[in-house]
Amino acid sequence: MTAFFIDNMAPIMFIALVVFLLLGYPAAFSLGAVGLLFGFIGIEMGQFAPDFMQALPQRIYGVMSNDTLLAVPFFTFMGLVLERSGMAEDLLDTIGQLFGTVRGGLAYAVIFVGALLAATTGVVAASVISMGLISLPIMLRYGYDRRVASGVIAASGTLAQIIPPSLVLIVMADQLGRSVGDMYEGAFIPGLVLSGMYALYVFIVSIVAPKATPGLPAEAVGFREDNGGRGLTSLGILAVASGVFGYYVMRKSDTHGADFVVLTMFSGILFAFAVAVINWIIDKLTGFRFLSRMAQQTTFVMVPPLFLIFLVLGTIFIGVATPTEGGAMGASGALLLGLMKRRLSWGLITQAVESTAKLSAFVIFILLGARVFSLTFYGVSGHIWVEHMLTSLPGGQIGFLLFVNLFVFVLAFFLDFFELAFIVIPLLGPAAEHIGIDLIWFGVILGVNMQTSFMHPPFGFALFYLRSVAPREAFIDRLTGKRTEGVTTGQIYWGAIPFVVIQVIMVVMVILFPAMVMHYKAGQTKIDINKVKIEIPQIDMPPLDLNQPPSFK
Repeated sequence: MTAFFIDNMAPIMFIALVVFLLLGYPAAFSLGAVGLLFGFIGIEMGQFAPDFMQALPQRIYGVMSNDTLLAVPFFTFMGLVLERSGMAEDLLDTIGQLFGTVRGGLAYAVIFVGALLAATTGVVAASVISMGLISLPIMLRYGYDRRVASGVIAASGTLAQIIPPSLVLIVMADQLGRSVGDMYEGAFIPGLVLSGMYALYVFIVSIVAPKATPGLPAEAVGFREDNGGRGLTSLGILAVASGVFGYYVMRKSDTHGADFVVLTMFSGILFAFAVAVINWIIDKLTGFRFLSRMAQQTTFVMVPPLFLIFLVLGTIFIGVATPTEGGAMGASGALLLGLMKRRLSWGLITQAVESTAKLSAFVIFILLGARVFSLTFYGVSGHIWVEHMLTSLPGGQIGFLLFVNLFVFVLAFFLDFFELAFIVIPLLGPAAEHIGIDLIWFGVILGVNMQTSFMHPPFGFALFYLRSVAPREAFIDRLTGKRTEGVTTGQIYWGAIPFVVIQVIMVVMVILFPAMVMHYKAGQTKIDINKVKIEIPQIDMPPLDLNQPPSFK
């Protein structure tokens, strides 16, 4: 029995961890307790010497001195300040008005704003809660199906998981030993494609079941011109002109992939903002406007978050700033935007700092527990056991990816993304690298997969966040005065299922079309080792006279 235990200590240790987690113990303490328990057992059974555990303080110090993880509190603070400063409310109101009477317009607005919030906050909780508080009552007011409304809000909020500056991508890059900037750049296009797939689903629903996604009534659409028109032509011309301007400015630059997209967007928004400011000045001085009210309102509302996206992602992509420095600039930019909107207060800052400290401590404690667990797990050769098990799977890279994604998908029913990233990813990364899988591509695939952990009934955190702000009982709408039924937990769960299916389809697409991620290598200098030629210059030496004794002057 002892010999069997020694030979199989690695799988027994992993099973013990799963049992602790299923019993409901906190992940950080479960990891640490299992690691120490099996460490003592390993010492008693002669698996390794007691001196082996002396490496533990150094591993813990390595967590505390990790510069990459400094980006976590910066991005968390930035997201919380933006969420509390009302940026989401302004965006949802304006974009909802922009879509107007289009069927599914409010759902499109939620997806669009969810993508913008994801690219500025990186915090799922902030996105889901803010959109649930603001848009869900409006969608219920105008007759949206409760399953569609709740599913769109929850799924759009989870875009903060995959669209940079996602917190999970920072952790993923750290655990895989890769650059956060490369991970951000690789995830940029898959995040945008996933947003488009959400919008496509809403479009299909609006065709198949038009009553589930009605447009706004005409009287609810504001920002009209004096002649009753909406001024969409003016907005369209400004959008096209801004896009063309940004494209031609960046066409001659030596940028590729996500760099080109972000810098083109930045050039375009500067052009649009300049035009809107000139229009506002002329209107104040002469009463003449060449932009419609809708065009000006949309520009002024969208420019601040888009500028913040460039401030964070643009500087990281073009190599001006590290992710930690980008996070610091983003946090400063969020404070500046809150100050400009006159919504920044000491109470807001205090709440944001306290929430940031709690989330950062949560992340660090899980990582500390994971380091204790992994030390013992490596000591009993657990990493070799995992690598042999995974690399012997049939089907090569595809077989490996299918098994790993199914495994992570099932674990996501019980663990959140931080626990998955700290426990599972360090075990999977070496095996993936051993069979020749690019770790940035692998990290993005798992990032999309782990996004489902927020949407899985019954433990999806996004569903819990939405449940906490969605009305449970019938209520009287403050605008119409009509009695409106609440949203049941079952409706929230059923609404999430189609979006979980979309996320799984997205995982398959990233596997089948790796170019969506591998464009991050486009700007890297490629060196052909076979063509490297080292030439040693010939040095003319004075002739030696062997008949003379050497001189040491």
